[in-house]
Amino acid sequence: MTKALSAALLGIGLLASSAAFAGEKTVTLAVPGMYCSACPITVSKSLEAVLGVAKVVVSLATKTATVTFDDAETAVPALISATTNAGYPSTPKS
Repeated sequence: MTKALSAALLGIGLLASSAAFAGEKTVTLAVPGMYCSACPITVSKSLEAVLGVAKVVVSLATKTATVTFDDAETAVPALISATTNAGYPSTPKS
């Protein structure tokens, strides 16, 4: 086996092994500052702009945002920061 091929196979193995540690997580954020029909749109867009976010469902009725994300690319503090920077502070809902 050539050195280049060995290096390529090793690189693929490293990528595959690091991907094995990544996981899809879902968190529900309480966003109490949403009061009008435009608020969920703003909250949704702010969360969708975060790298690693796969799905966002925002409910005005329950004042929540449910976010599915790759935990190898982002974390809950980044999601909270995104909504806060858009004018809608949020906290993880227990």
